[in-house]
Amino acid sequence: MNKKALYARKSNLFTENTIYPFLFEKDFDPGIVERVRQMIRNNRSNHPWNELSNEDFYRISGLYRTDLATGLQGFTLSALLLFGRPEVIQSAVPHYKVDALLRIKDLDRYDDRENIRCNLVDAYDKLMQFVEKHLPDKFYLEGDLRISLRDKIFREVIANILIHREYTNAFPTLFCIYKGYVEAKNANKPRLHGMLTPQNLLPFPKNPCIAQIFTQMGRSEELGTGIRNVFKYSKAYSGSDKVSFSEEDVFVTRVPLGDLDDYDGIDGTVNDKLNDKLNDKLNDKLNKTQNKICSTIMNNSGINAIELSIKLNVPLNTINKNIGVLVKLKLIERRGSRKTGGYYLKVE
Repeated sequence: MNKKALYARKSNLFTENTIYPFLFEKDFDPGIVERVRQMIRNNRSNHPWNELSNEDFYRISGLYRTDLATGLQGFTLSALLLFGRPEVIQSAVPHYKVDALLRIKDLDRYDDRENIRCNLVDAYDKLMQFVEKHLPDKFYLEGDLRISLRDKIFREVIANILIHREYTNAFPTLFCIYKGYVEAKNANKPRLHGMLTPQNLLPFPKNPCIAQIFTQMGRSEELGTGIRNVFKYSKAYSGSDKVSFSEEDVFVTRVPLGDLDDYDGIDGTVNDKLNDKLNDKLNDKLNKTQNKICSTIMNNSGINAIELSIKLNVPLNTINKNIGVLVKLKLIERRGSRKTGGYYLKVE
């Protein structure tokens, strides 16, 4: 272990608070801050941050700080990771990357790969898209409400590896889908050592500013709730509850796929045929939102309008308006009651 890593491990300070005095708003991805703030508004319409200027938002959320010992002030590493343009992030944290791999047939290399080096907000989206591309979603009712088991489980796994990574450590974050299980690894500054379970879990934020932004956007739960959700829904999703979270210098998460291990991904033969049928019916007249709705319904049969609104981060009235167009075009159809029904592709 090098001296920098040893210091980070023993330090009580959060390395996400490292100040970069020459990091400015121009170094952020265009539109990313307003996008994040809109997601916070959508998640909590009465959030106290909603009325703040961007400058006050940065300070209140801890993304812009003043070091009281030295007087140094500026945007922090957490601001850079959340909002920065890829080339700016790489200049400050050259080892930062997230590798998403599918290893079902080619175990030596991979069947599919996504090499992610963008900000954490976009990295979350890319990882969720990778999951949607390669893992199925089972129909599941909680009470009388349909929920996505796949999203419930993997949004927590993905948020965990992005929020709690120790970014001064050069170990790359890995997210790999194997035949029978999903494994994620990320550099860690452990507070406990060993296996974490809902019974022994003592939540401790590794990057509290990053965690706070993700929570306010609705992309993660309060500390500890996420891991409990993975344990809670794993049995219903895969038939197995043999989930493991191992906290060492490298944090390792393993989620079973159980009876899904013969699944061939969204690009498998059956799904290829479905894609072909869908593409035959789609045309250039569909707008971006309508295409996203069709794609989401294809991967989440039975999803309703409210769930579409949340998943796509699009207002409900806009979703309903576009759904009306797609129904008239006979691309989708509603099945089931108004309370528990949802939308399906109509490609026959």
